[in-house]
Amino acid sequence: MTDLQELYQSVILDHNRKPRNFGELAGANHSADGKNPLCGDHVHIELHVDGDVISEVKFTGHGCAISKASASLMTSTVKGKTRAEAEALFQRFHALVLGQDPQGGADLGQLVVFSGVSRFPVRVKCASLAWHTLKAALADERVTAVTTE
Repeated sequence: MTDLQELYQSVILDHNRKPRNFGELAGANHSADGKNPLCGDHVHIELHVDGDVISEVKFTGHGCAISKASASLMTSTVKGKTRAEAEALFQRFHALVLGQDPQGGADLGQLVVFSGVSRFPVRVKCASLAWHTLKAALADERVTAVTTE
């Protein structure tokens, strides 16, 4: 394993063991549930959106290390972003985990730790679950977000 792979693994394990923004959000005005039917991962995202800005975001749920770390890093990344910025991040992250980001996530900050997920197609759903659920919460969809890609 290269030093970079070890660093990425270390970041994922840290966010799995000590997830950021984990818990319920009092006063949330947007929320959604997400489920990965392949492995049973489940996430609940709660947001407080002021105007067009995500001022607070938290998650609860259970799942594998990739799923939990992705939710933790996603919540940290989108806090303070506009809806449009969050949507753009969703698109870039999704391309990254599918191995379709021409920049390899170089400008995505810590989200780059998920760049290796594309080598494990079944893990793409784990990594993208929280992001699909965020998208559903922002759209006020009243259905459970399910990972399909």
